[in-house]
Amino acid sequence: MWFTFAVIALLCWSGSDLFSKIGCQEKSDQYSHLKMVTAVGVVMGLHAAYEIFFNGVEMSWTVIFTYLPVSMLYILSMAIGYLGLRYIELSISSPICNSSGAIVAVLTLITAGISEDLPPVALVAVALVCIGVIGLGITEANEDEELRRARQDASNHHYTKSWIAILIPVIYCLLDALGTFADSRVLEVLDEDSANCAYELTFLFVGVLCAIYVLGIKKQKLIAKQEAPKYTGAVFETVGQFFYIYALADTEHVAFAAPIISSYCVASVLWSRIFLKEKLSVKHYLNIAVVVAGIVILGILDI
Repeated sequence: MWFTFAVIALLCWSGSDLFSKIGCQEKSDQYSHLKMVTAVGVVMGLHAAYEIFFNGVEMSWTVIFTYLPVSMLYILSMAIGYLGLRYIELSISSPICNSSGAIVAVLTLITAGISEDLPPVALVAVALVCIGVIGLGITEANEDEELRRARQDASNHHYTKSWIAILIPVIYCLLDALGTFADSRVLEVLDEDSANCAYELTFLFVGVLCAIYVLGIKKQKLIAKQEAPKYTGAVFETVGQFFYIYALADTEHVAFAAPIISSYCVASVLWSRIFLKEKLSVKHYLNIAVVVAGIVILGILDI
């Protein structure tokens, strides 16, 4: 079943990328990223309640506070990622965000040193991701504005050259990598199911705070047509997380499941091309291919 779980996680997380982009791409709604955090918090909170009351997952304030630093790194990275969807194509954002695995590898090498068992191809994979991300930044910065507008006409969304467009997904990548790195340490003392519920309950709390700020303080209104993609993306995100855990629970096949799941950004690029009509230049696609190659190699090695 590991293969089925891995494919479901891949499809769900790429689906979450797609619907989150649809829900957050309007520049006119400056609070869309906070509304997206609320949507994810609500759905994750419901899932946590199900796990606790029906599946008997143990939960306590000790678990929540122990896992809190990891939860906040993940939540902050996602909120920043949702903000970034307003400024850049999903086709570019998703591969950069998924480069966090390379950062985790670098952090592991820094803290644990280069093991004699570490294959040289791991260092090559990290280099590929870094080169690809830098290449995307250079391509974005140097692309002719008229050519950019011409290829963006089909999607009816135009993005101007801006340092923030690349910087935001890079910040997401760094925060997510720190969260993953910290996660590996904290899970040495916490049960995985309890930790996941603690994360979801913390997300719910942050989502409620965002709702109070947006709806109560800023007096913003929720429009069903605009909110539907956000909650759809939230459902995909939560379901993907569920199947991700079970796919990796089959320890005998982690080396196969990890690269399948980690390549979900490829599906995100495909969906953005089909449903959002995003078009990129050849240079964009070449750099994305380099990034994806590095991500898949790291997934196979499962660093």
